Amino acid sequence: MELEDLSVAEKAAMLSGGSEWDSRGNDRAGIPSFVMSDGPHGVRRQLGEGDHLGLGASKPATCFPTAGTVASSWDPELAEEMGEALGREAHDLDVNVLLGPGLNIKRNPLCGRNFEYYSEDPIVAGRMAAGLIRGIQSNGVSACPKHFAVNSQELRRQASNSVVDERTMREIYLTAFEIAVREAAPMTIMTSYNEINGVYAHENKHLLQDILRDEWGFDGMVVSDWGGSNSAVAAVKAGGSLEMPSPGYTSVRELEGAVAAGTLSEADLNARAAEVAKIARLTRTEGVGRDDLLANDIAAAHHNVARRVAEGSAVLLKNAGAGIAAADATAAATAPVLPLKPGTRVAVVGDMAKTPRFQGSGSSKVNATREENILDELHNPETAEQTGVTVTGYAQGYDRQGVANQSLLNEATALASQPDTDAVIAVVGLDERSESEGLDRSTMAIPQVQNDLVAALVATGKPVVVVLVAGSPVELPWFDDVAAVLYVGLSGQAGASATVRALTGQVNPSGHLAETWPLQYADCPSAGWYPAVGRDAVYREGPFVGYRYYETAEVPVRFPFGYGLSYSTFTYSNLTADETGVQFTVTNDSDVPGATVAQLYVSGPSRTVADATAGSADSAKSAVAADARPGVLRPVRELKGFAKIELDAHESKTVHIDFDRYTFRHFDVDVNRWATESGIWTLAVGANAEDLPLSTPFAVAGDVDAAPANPALGHYLTGDVKHVTDAEMATLFGHEVIAPGKPTTFGVNDPISSWVDSRGFVARTVAKTLISREAKVRQKTGAPDLNTLFILNMPPRAMSKMTQGMVDSAMVDAIVSIGNGHTFRGLGGLIAGYFRNQSANKRIAKELNHD
Repeated sequence: MELEDLSVAEKAAMLSGGSEWDSRGNDRAGIPSFVMSDGPHGVRRQLGEGDHLGLGASKPATCFPTAGTVASSWDPELAEEMGEALGREAHDLDVNVLLGPGLNIKRNPLCGRNFEYYSEDPIVAGRMAAGLIRGIQSNGVSACPKHFAVNSQELRRQASNSVVDERTMREIYLTAFEIAVREAAPMTIMTSYNEINGVYAHENKHLLQDILRDEWGFDGMVVSDWGGSNSAVAAVKAGGSLEMPSPGYTSVRELEGAVAAGTLSEADLNARAAEVAKIARLTRTEGVGRDDLLANDIAAAHHNVARRVAEGSAVLLKNAGAGIAAADATAAATAPVLPLKPGTRVAVVGDMAKTPRFQGSGSSKVNATREENILDELHNPETAEQTGVTVTGYAQGYDRQGVANQSLLNEATALASQPDTDAVIAVVGLDERSESEGLDRSTMAIPQVQNDLVAALVATGKPVVVVLVAGSPVELPWFDDVAAVLYVGLSGQAGASATVRALTGQVNPSGHLAETWPLQYADCPSAGWYPAVGRDAVYREGPFVGYRYYETAEVPVRFPFGYGLSYSTFTYSNLTADETGVQFTVTNDSDVPGATVAQLYVSGPSRTVADATAGSADSAKSAVAADARPGVLRPVRELKGFAKIELDAHESKTVHIDFDRYTFRHFDVDVNRWATESGIWTLAVGANAEDLPLSTPFAVAGDVDAAPANPALGHYLTGDVKHVTDAEMATLFGHEVIAPGKPTTFGVNDPISSWVDSRGFVARTVAKTLISREAKVRQKTGAPDLNTLFILNMPPRAMSKMTQGMVDSAMVDAIVSIGNGHTFRGLGGLIAGYFRNQSANKRIAKELNHD
């Protein structure tokens, strides 16, 4: 039987889940159900019915470094190798669709889920994701990039409206997805929870049809985030294929009714059902799943892959004079502390050195096949034999939950002060409460007890090497005082051995930061309005995200975008450009083999000074009157290409970075198309956004002439987004942006957390109790209460999507009445609605079973 021959109810049933992780198949049409699983950095194949927040047990799988860490490798081929291993494990665990990678742009460093996302830049995010997707899908498993789109905060994540201008959305927030779709052809894509300019992502025709399918050529399945579907009918019309998890038969009834009423065409229903059927038929894994992943060579091989990824992603942030094992005082003062020299005796300090943190909290949490810790890896006799580095002792140093403990501090400083200790390795960073799905960070600081520890260790006079564990930027008040800092991110289950290999010189660090690290949180462009506490999250900063802001507004930073040191030194020379791209030479001037990341930045006509100084690297920052700049509004420079280059000692290589469709384009909102400005551009090449020793002017023959930017953009013209006026923002957005005040009544899309302002005692009590419970659990366990956070962020309409049919839309309306203070009316409607819903579900079940 063909798909089109199925009944309307049967086709509608295919468009929602059959359980927490399974789709609904159709035996009559030969369409099997398929299994989905979280897995951006490790397969989380849950046992039984499971849950979507990472709370339940799952089968063991390799925990690879998180996306925020992998991005620091700037190596799509390495990401592809990781993807191949991920896809193999998904295949062997009977998973058809692996939910990842995360592609959202890091708009602000406090987003609790930044560790799952690649970068603040869409070129890096898109290229790294494309590599991972190609690797996953080489196993016949579908990758599922997420969360499409403009999803930048966890607070109110299911009830937030991202208000963003069209050009910024296209150039910053959608380009990474575009690259992934065009270069890697993912079979599936996941929509985000939020609305975009007032329309939920899973029913946003502009995103799902106009852009994703018509412009980019995507021909796969669009699945909602779990509970992220709003209206099943609106989703099918707009291009949403599958809503997850199981809403029971509620959506089936709604779709069947809409077709009968003529408000939904059966052609749209057929198109969505065909997209689901295509995934079911392309990703067959029956009979492959097995429980002996740990009993064969795959686990060991994939652990080694995880180590290689961690090694390629570690970023050396500082490496100053240490005074260790040098022949004289002058040499001791200038010799870098890393790599640790043979004979060095180190004290190991820090709770995370013994009890590792290598992944974030939430739906991506993996039951790792193995765990390592830095202390054991340094104690390993083989390591000591190979490196000559020995351990003088270990001290916990700080309380994991941030409670001040003077005895732990004293123990650590005593160990560091011992005569037989040459240097101290201090492992510090963010704890488990800080980075999680469902919860944004409240500060960019690491716990104060850890800062106090580092200061006390520095005061001993011994060189302090900090190993920094965190999935996103943190403030470093002690940076100037320590000898070295190695940033390992959230480095996966093999991160400890990778870290020790980098510290001891068995590996030469080659990672570069894929996001800017500000000196302090107040310097961030969106610090004044992030996260949005109300319904509307207004992207007031426009395109000035990350380095695009810091470089344009000339705000000093701790580390610029693309920054990373090495045990080698590199120079750049011989830059040339033609219509195909740029070519230049990179030389390793040192005696140590190593790798670096060459980066290409472009400055458009509005940022290029058309005079004799146009070729200098700093010319793009030259002060030019806003009304004299030819060309549309742009940041001072933008990354458009990169290459990871490995070089032997004193080796030189010629590098070519190609131009492509993304190099010179901008989105012209007036004519609703991509355009390229004619004029003189500046091309610059170097090791990070501020270190660009090579540059050249380059004439671009585009399809539009460069004209001065609109002076009404005011502060946007200089990147000074913190002083943008409402009128200037209205010019950028093309309309006035008015954020609504607090609601006086609550609707189906207002989160449960907003009920704290309800006039009804019961509703207020529910919200306050949940808020109090989450805070107590977090304080007691040291980890966020993800279930409670999900409920607080959840709007009532999600109840009809997350309860496997126990709640329908009529019952949701009754629950909203309770939220608005009409407790008894709401309870009566809820009880009556329950029985009506049960009866309707039985009717649909009977129809689908052809009884």
